Amino acid sequence: MPAVNGPATDADLDTLLADIDAARSQGLAAIAAALSTDELAQVESGLFGRKSALGPIKQALGSLAPDQRAGVGRALNEAQQELRTAHAQASDELAAVARREQLQREWLDLTETPPGPERGHLHLVTQTTERLEDVFVGMGFTVSEGPQAETDWYNFEALNLPAAHPARSMWDTLYLDLGERTELGDGEGGEASNVLLRTHTSPVQIRVMEVQPPPIYTICPGRVFRRDTADASHMPVFHQLEGLVVDRGISFADLAGTLEEFTSAYFGRSISSRLRPSYFPFTEPSAEFDITCVICEGAGCQTCQRTGWIELGGCGMVHPNVLTNCGIDFEEWTGFAFGFGIDRLALMRHGIDDLRDMYSNDIRFLSQF
Repeated sequence: MPAVNGPATDADLDTLLADIDAARSQGLAAIAAALSTDELAQVESGLFGRKSALGPIKQALGSLAPDQRAGVGRALNEAQQELRTAHAQASDELAAVARREQLQREWLDLTETPPGPERGHLHLVTQTTERLEDVFVGMGFTVSEGPQAETDWYNFEALNLPAAHPARSMWDTLYLDLGERTELGDGEGGEASNVLLRTHTSPVQIRVMEVQPPPIYTICPGRVFRRDTADASHMPVFHQLEGLVVDRGISFADLAGTLEEFTSAYFGRSISSRLRPSYFPFTEPSAEFDITCVICEGAGCQTCQRTGWIELGGCGMVHPNVLTNCGIDFEEWTGFAFGFGIDRLALMRHGIDDLRDMYSNDIRFLSQF
């Protein structure tokens, strides 16, 4: 910067302004080149101190004429402000980078990992349930759920099983002593003095028909309870899936066709279904639902006792009394229902011999599926 004594010439002022612009450019370049907070601190004195590039220019302002001092001072202040803003921004960014690097170095994984496989998966029963739901949803059904603790009305009476009905002996029921009136809903049975763990998922069908006008196409999967002794084919707690269709003009042929379509979709085209006459209080007529043995595909083996067929569940046309109990006119609407055990279906699909194996919590067994 040239020495200025007295009024500066235009050339002197141009030189001062050029020096200010050059100092600003050098300062911005030094700030941009700093890669850490330490490097930025080293260039700070060269930006704002008395020994900075702008320091001598600031000292020279006093020797300028007042009218010349204003223009140079304004340019000097703008340059200093731009450098301070750039410095502050760079300082914040470099500090944030340093903080992230520090956190990364000091990070500790305190997640408690239990021994065994690093990643688990859904239980076999849950997998089977989801596969079944996918099949029926693809056929146009919805999925409905209900409470596991039910009143006697929903579990029995609404299903055409009044208190004295002899068919109640078909279910080994677990009753609950609540000590007071239940909040599950009384239905038409008045005050619910008998509360139980549901023995099937049919109560969900009753609840659906009470609140949803026909047409109805739904399945009801869930956990059920019976007072059974655990053995290779029975458990006191198991899982069922039941289906319900109520619409105009529904016939037994629709039931047979639906079950055949499900059998082919779930087990494959080599497996078919058949219906045998049977009895259930809530359907009339009723049938047993058999499928081709999945082991021998109908040829006959020890699993199917050389018959080529395996019983899967029960089905039938919804009894008019059940429709009436739900407020549905059986003269206008008809329907069918079906149900089978999810646990047993899992056994058949995967060739498992003992139902208890699925609930033994043996990781060597469960990890196979």
